Amino acid sequence: MASTDSIGVRVFSLNCWGIRYLSKHVPQRYAMIGDMLSKEKHDIVLLQEVWSEKDYLFLKQKLSSCHPYSHYFKSGVIGSGLAIFSKHRIQDALLYRYSLNGYPYMAHHGDWFGGKAVGLAILNIGSLTANVYVTHLHAEYCRDRDSYLPHRVVQAWELQQFVRHTSAGADVVILGGDLNMHPQDLGCRLLRTSTGLKDSYLETSKFDGCENGVTLIPENPFICKKELGPFDKGIRIDYILFKGSSKADISCDFMCTTKGSVADQPFPYSDHEAVTTHLRLKACTPADTLSESHNSSAGKVAELVDMVTEARTEVKVGLHCAERMRYTTARTAVMGLALLFLELAIVAVSWLALGTDQPFPRISFYMLAALCVAILLATSMLYVFYTMELKSLQGAEDQMRLIVGSLQAKLKGFPLAELGGEFRSPPEGFEP
Repeated sequence: MASTDSIGVRVFSLNCWGIRYLSKHVPQRYAMIGDMLSKEKHDIVLLQEVWSEKDYLFLKQKLSSCHPYSHYFKSGVIGSGLAIFSKHRIQDALLYRYSLNGYPYMAHHGDWFGGKAVGLAILNIGSLTANVYVTHLHAEYCRDRDSYLPHRVVQAWELQQFVRHTSAGADVVILGGDLNMHPQDLGCRLLRTSTGLKDSYLETSKFDGCENGVTLIPENPFICKKELGPFDKGIRIDYILFKGSSKADISCDFMCTTKGSVADQPFPYSDHEAVTTHLRLKACTPADTLSESHNSSAGKVAELVDMVTEARTEVKVGLHCAERMRYTTARTAVMGLALLFLELAIVAVSWLALGTDQPFPRISFYMLAALCVAILLATSMLYVFYTMELKSLQGAEDQMRLIVGSLQAKLKGFPLAELGGEFRSPPEGFEP
C-alpha cells in the first residue's frame, strides 16, 4: 500500500495575452499577475503568451522569494511565449518546437511568428520525479472553415509523442497550457487517450469557477462576443492534465478558474481565465496499480485506432491543400518567369535593331521587370514553405500509419469478447 504520506501540489496556468503594443494594458496586467502569484504562492506556475523577455524578467524578479526557480523557453522570431515558475528546483529543461504553425503570409494572425512549442521542466517533488509540460497550440480563428485544423492536429500529435517519449521515467506527469481545442475536439481526445493524461475538470471532486469550466467567457471585457461564435456561454480551451505511474498515485482534490473580473481592479488578468488545480500526490508500490493498468485496455486500443485514423484523414486533407497551393505557386512562378523572358527578348530585339526606338517607355519596362522579379522571389519562398509543410504533413501521416498498423496488430491479441462492448464507446470526457 502507500509508503509515504501524500503531498499537495497547486498548479496554476494562464495565457497572459502579453503582446506588446497590441494587447491592452500589458504592464498593468503583468503587475496584477505578479501580485496575485506572490500572494497565492502556487507550487508550479505555467504561463503562455509571455512574448517579451522583459516581462518574464519582471515576473522573475517579483516572484523570486516565492518561486525561486524559473525557466523561459525561447523559440521562433518572437519566442515561444512559454514560461514556468516553481517552488521546486528545476533539474532540467527541454523545448520541442512544432513542425507546423500556420502561414507566414497570415501576418494578422501572427501565430507563425511565435515559435509555438512544448516546454518540459523536470522537477523533484519530495521523493518523486515530475515531468511538467507547458504548451500553446495554434489558435482556431473560424470553426466552420478552419484552415489551420490539419496544423493543430499535427501539433497535438507531436505533443502526445513528445509527452509519451520523454515521460517514460517520470513518476508524475503534469501538462498545462492553452490547447486552443474544445474538450471533444479530435486533438484533445487523441492527446488524452494516447498518453493516459486525465483532465482536471473531469477528475476533480470539487470545482469553483465558470460554468462548465470555460476559460473564454463573454463577460470578459477583452473578449469580443463574435469570436465565441455559436458558443455564447464560453469555450474551454485552457487545461491542466495529469497522470501518475506505478510509483505514484495522483488525484485532483480541487479546481477553480477566475471569473473575468478581479476585485479592486479595473480589468481582468487576461482575455483568458486562469486555471488552478490542487493535486494530491502519493507514493505507492507497483502492486497498487497493476490491477488497474490492464483494465479496459482492449477498448482503449480500439478507441485509439479510430482516433488516429480520424487524425490521418484530417492530415490528408491538409496534404491535399498544401499540394494544391504548391502547384498554384509553381504555376505563378512559371508565368512570372515567362513574362521576364519576354521582356528580355524585347530588349534583345531592340539592341539588335539599332535603328529602331524602344517599343514602350523605359520606365514601364523597369516597373514590369521589377514586378516579375518580385513575383519570382515571393513564389520561390512560398514554394519552399509549402514543400516544408508537405514534408511535415507527410511525416506525421507516415507515423500515424505505423501506429495504426501497430495498434491493429495489438488488437488481434485480445479475445473478441473483450472487444465487443467497448470498441465504439465514446472517449473519456466526451461532451456533446
